[in-house]
Amino acid sequence: MRLTDFWARLEEAFGPAYAASIASDQVLPELDGRTIEQALAAGEQTHVVWRAVVAAYPDRVPARLR
Repeated sequence: MRLTDFWARLEEAFGPAYAASIASDQVLPELDGRTIEQALAAGEQTHVVWRAVVAAYPDRVPARLR
């Protein structure tokens, strides 16, 4: 998954403002206690980060974006 696709999915699932907040503020256990931004900056692959988002917010991410 391209990085632009990742951000588009995150914004579609949560809205632009909340997506930015989640990316910078929410620590996800699936990312070894890092935020989305930290994981991406550390070189984690986008599909791995996306799966962590889906696992952390299963009710917020529509099935078509999984």
